Amino acid sequence: MAVLVLGMGWEVACARAKTRWSNMGENGSYCLSWRLAVEANNVGAWRTVPTQCLRQVGAYMTGGQYDRDVSFVMDRINSYIDTINISRDGFDAWILDVDDTCISNLRYYRGKRFGCDPYDPEGFKTWAQRGECPAIPAVLKLFNKLVDSGFKVFLVTGRDEATLGQVTLDNLHNQGFDGYERLILRTAAYRGVSAVVYKSEIRKELEGEGYRIRGNAGDQWSDLQGDCLGNRTFKLPNPMYFVP
Repeated sequence: MAVLVLGMGWEVACARAKTRWSNMGENGSYCLSWRLAVEANNVGAWRTVPTQCLRQVGAYMTGGQYDRDVSFVMDRINSYIDTINISRDGFDAWILDVDDTCISNLRYYRGKRFGCDPYDPEGFKTWAQRGECPAIPAVLKLFNKLVDSGFKVFLVTGRDEATLGQVTLDNLHNQGFDGYERLILRTAAYRGVSAVVYKSEIRKELEGEGYRIRGNAGDQWSDLQGDCLGNRTFKLPNPMYFVP
């Protein structure tokens, strides 16, 4: 009887799942596959979210699943951190990206149809200069654990140092990001260089200073590619834009 009941329960669950998939239609099914391919880096360099995926990406970012996915990644990072024997020499380092890793640009990208509109560098700069990006709560919690555990945390961002340096510093402080070792922004020397090359060079410099990069987390694949990646990398979800 127990087997029969379990079997019936499974059939009911499958039927409900099939109904949900049917209700999504072809666009919904395609957009789920597209988002999975983006997170697996199988789409390559893409410019905008497909217009037929506007509703699905918007629902993902604002309906709770994005927050749950970020928390899931943070749980994996926390489990990894607990396995590390931190040295007393002060050279165990962790790298975090800033935009849509530490602080969120969701409010800005909502106005850009969740990435369906092309990237607007001047529009983003105007938004960033307001200094109103909220912390991503699960990442802020992780950040505090890293600092309290004795890691030297480096925040490495592609934001321009000359135009966004101080406002980014203030924004992070106002959102509770205090106690990190260094905020590293893009200087004139790296202007026009891809994020992969720029961030590789920064990590190389840190290793040259003697730091051991124990972990590296970011929302873009370009945060996690190139040289001197560290012992572990962790990708946060972001289906709204791609940084090469």
